[in-house]
Amino acid sequence: MSWLVRAVTSSVIGQRVRFAARMLRDWRLTVAWGKSLLRSGVTSVVVLAVTFWLLPGVTATGGPWALVELAVLLALIGTLMRLVLFGVAVVVGGLGVLLVGVLLQTAVMFTALQVAEGVSVGSVIDAWVASWTAAVLTALVNWLADAGSDDVFLGQTLRQMVRRNQDHRATAPGVLFVQLDGLSAPLLSWAVKAGNLPNLGKWLRTGTHALVPWHTGLPATTPASQAGILHGSESEVPAFRWYEKATGRLVVTNRPKDAADVEARISTGRGLLADGGASISNVFSGDAPTSLLTFSNAGLPGRTARGYLAFVASPYGFARAIVLSVGEMLKEIQQARRQRFRNVYPRVPRTGAYVALRAVTNVLLRDLNVSLIAEQMTRGAPAIFCDFVDYDEVAHHAGPLRPEAMQTLEGLDRVLGTLHRLAQVAGRRYEIVVLSDHGQSQGATFSQRYGQTLEQVVADIAGHVAASTPGPNDDERARAHNLLLAVAGKPDRTTPPPPPAPVVTVASGNLAMLYLTEHPGRATVEDIGVARPALIQGLAEHPGIGLVVGLSAVDGPVAFGPAGRHRLRDGHVDGTDPLLPYGPHAARDLLTHQAMTNVGDLVLISRVDHGTDEVAAFEELVGSHGGIGGWQTEAVLVHPAGWSTPAPTPTGPAAVHRQLVQWLTDLGLRTTPAPDALAASTPAALGNAVPAADASTQAAPAPAPAADASAPAADASALDADASTPDADADASTHAARGNAVPAADAFTHAAPADGAPAAGAPANDAAGNDAATHAPGGMHPLPEPRDTDRRSRAAEILD
Repeated sequence: MSWLVRAVTSSVIGQRVRFAARMLRDWRLTVAWGKSLLRSGVTSVVVLAVTFWLLPGVTATGGPWALVELAVLLALIGTLMRLVLFGVAVVVGGLGVLLVGVLLQTAVMFTALQVAEGVSVGSVIDAWVASWTAAVLTALVNWLADAGSDDVFLGQTLRQMVRRNQDHRATAPGVLFVQLDGLSAPLLSWAVKAGNLPNLGKWLRTGTHALVPWHTGLPATTPASQAGILHGSESEVPAFRWYEKATGRLVVTNRPKDAADVEARISTGRGLLADGGASISNVFSGDAPTSLLTFSNAGLPGRTARGYLAFVASPYGFARAIVLSVGEMLKEIQQARRQRFRNVYPRVPRTGAYVALRAVTNVLLRDLNVSLIAEQMTRGAPAIFCDFVDYDEVAHHAGPLRPEAMQTLEGLDRVLGTLHRLAQVAGRRYEIVVLSDHGQSQGATFSQRYGQTLEQVVADIAGHVAASTPGPNDDERARAHNLLLAVAGKPDRTTPPPPPAPVVTVASGNLAMLYLTEHPGRATVEDIGVARPALIQGLAEHPGIGLVVGLSAVDGPVAFGPAGRHRLRDGHVDGTDPLLPYGPHAARDLLTHQAMTNVGDLVLISRVDHGTDEVAAFEELVGSHGGIGGWQTEAVLVHPAGWSTPAPTPTGPAAVHRQLVQWLTDLGLRTTPAPDALAASTPAALGNAVPAADASTQAAPAPAPAADASAPAADASALDADASTPDADADASTHAARGNAVPAADAFTHAAPADGAPAAGAPANDAAGNDAATHAPGGMHPLPEPRDTDRRSRAAEILD
């Protein structure tokens, strides 16, 4: 018999049983477990009452207390069942859990009916019918309820990974990039200190990971950040949405066609995920060969992928999503009502389509993302990048610091814990990098404060011309629409009609851009003064607008405020400096933004409230991002502590791209070096980005802006370091490969190197001409071996 035992234990079933035992060993008594126990008891009482009412052969002669006594017995047995439910899910799968539950409940019910007092049974057949009826009803109810359990969903996903990942041992490294959309560095630091994020907090407290804040610059939007993070480009995305004078159309970056057009401009073929990576639920693909739920590729190439099919077919995928979606909608209705009842301010209406949209983004997309990540881990993709939008969506409508937003963030922390456990049985030794694309700033909206929308104000000042803009919150509609199209396998062919107005106003959070459509090319401050004489002064004097930025043919980019102006290229200030409320990076951010393609003729930034750092979003969102002011430009990067630490703190998404590429290179996950960066170009190469009249003034390097000198010493030193490093030249490598010029902002902020030497702090090139910041392995520790080799080896055995 010993040989039979050894054969069974060494088989696939034996390996799964051992793995289930290890999962059960991690089980702990929790409040959620207690709630589940209570739910089981209540379910049993209700099911018993219905069963006894339906079947005449079984009666409760002892009255309601007999049912309670029987329910207690069933609850105790159900408790034991729940202790093994997770392990059973790993071994036999979701349908197996249902079958086992029915069999066990039947046996328990029949025995209880035979021995319990106060219950009469007409015959053995009646007892069996009653037991089967009650067992099936109880199992179905508990099955649907358990579909909302993270443990059962995790168990089902682990089982699928173990079953499919055969003949592969986790020896090669891999990286999972998890983007928590809209999470600011100050908020994450506070949430970790408060103990609200146990998984992420454990990583940071135990020293396995390190937290690095980074500054996004302008615009603080997901498309702009992902263009930089995934493709290394910072010049082609001036906002979430913008107007293109050359084509006469409005571009909205989460519309699949527009996202595909933008990616065609920024892609060099060597994005972050080019070497066999996978892009999941992003705006751009990062040149990944596998793109799932990515806006720039609206169809779902992974429709036939096992991860997608497993999610749709599994009762613990799709059924779980349905159960939790209903709960999420009810929770949203209750939370919105509570805000109104308590008169929480600022707030925005949270009714209508958003109730369903929250369920789609916070439940369906979240679970589908986890399933797709698990599939790519099983496949052994070297780099996976996934964007979770849950927190960002809730923070937009509830507020970034409100309880419902923090609860969503806690749910994302549980997702990180799930992904960490999935990584232990994956096809590679995955390290997890957590980052955000921007933060959020709170505040009452522009229209709430002043009774007019920005478009109405612009129309009044500009001479009652029609000022058009896209509808608010089209970003959420587009995300849900894109998901439905992807599931259906149909491309999105919708194109917004071109706005015909002579003045087009396009808002993205507290950032807005104005375009004079009757003026070809970019209109200068002088051109606007002739065409709309009162426009600049009228906007600058409005109490809800803090900055009006335009391009002067004489002075270059200039920021106008209610009582002064700031010349961005050299920091000269007339009157009161309008940049003071916006922090030490404001001049640099605005200057870089002015050199972007398709930037507005005028750029508007809302006011920032003193003391609270609240902004006045030009959209109807209580939590917003896009411009500057508050926490919206303060993003975060959490990486394994053994890896090299970015120095200085990254400024701009392209600096983050270079750091991520360096980590992948040091891990041996980049097969081809990225294109070498070229020297900064002259402003003349930028076409209409800088007027010809200003070319002579841009050629020579200029001193740092005066406003930065008033910043604290630490910030000032950081800015000085930034001014001498290529971080501001965030798009150099991408544009060099495409034959395009480096943005003119480099000419404004970078000192020219003497005698062809690299600027201070810039990475030197090796003999082959490769950028040391991207290709040098120095500064990074080798990938550490697993701490528990035995546990890892046993997990690897499961894959066999």
